[in-house]
Amino acid sequence: MDELIARASQGVDPDAPGAFWQIFVNLLNMLPWAAMFWWNLLFVAVGALLGWWRGRTAEGIVWALVLGPIGWAVILAKPRPKPPARPPPLRR
Repeated sequence: MDELIARASQGVDPDAPGAFWQIFVNLLNMLPWAAMFWWNLLFVAVGALLGWWRGRTAEGIVWALVLGPIGWAVILAKPRPKPPARPPPLRR
């Protein structure tokens, strides 16, 4: 943990008014953004597939985008939508 704090506060004056934001930016620069993008894309693709299977494609995409793999459980826990009620066919 000390190493992470040292890397985040490297070159930052702790008494400066913008020190918090500089440390925050340093922490954001340490994140593996490319890997996070591809994992999120995979989560959304699986969410879309599960949503399509349950009859709620758009909902599956949104839940997977917002919650990642937890969104998969949300879409699987919801019941399938009932088909809309249609009037009986007319006699000829």
